[in-house]
Amino acid sequence: AYFALQVIYARRKYKISPPQTTGHPEFERIFRAQANCSEYFPIFISLLWVAGIFFHQGVAAVCGLLYLYTRLRYFQGYATAAQERLGPLYASARLLWLLLGLAVAGLLAHFL
Repeated sequence: AYFALQVIYARRKYKISPPQTTGHPEFERIFRAQANCSEYFPIFISLLWVAGIFFHQGVAAVCGLLYLYTRLRYFQGYATAAQERLGPLYASARLLWLLLGLAVAGLLAHFL
């Protein structure tokens, strides 16, 4: 909800009415950061659930919290400047790969 609210505030600040998605560069960065986070959320939540169920709840929870923190940093960085998003973007991608590895390891251990 935080990311969506930031888009609403940016729309008001720069007077950009829906369904427009272009306008002031700061609005476009905020809008794109929110859209990108929304695009990755289904992947994240699926991997989190599978890793938590089949590997270990505690490890999955820590990875999930770290992922959410890196996505917040990604959003804040992207809202500031496009280049500021890269460090948190790479960190969140590494955490997704880690969750994938945990999910696969848990599934293999459970079914083999």
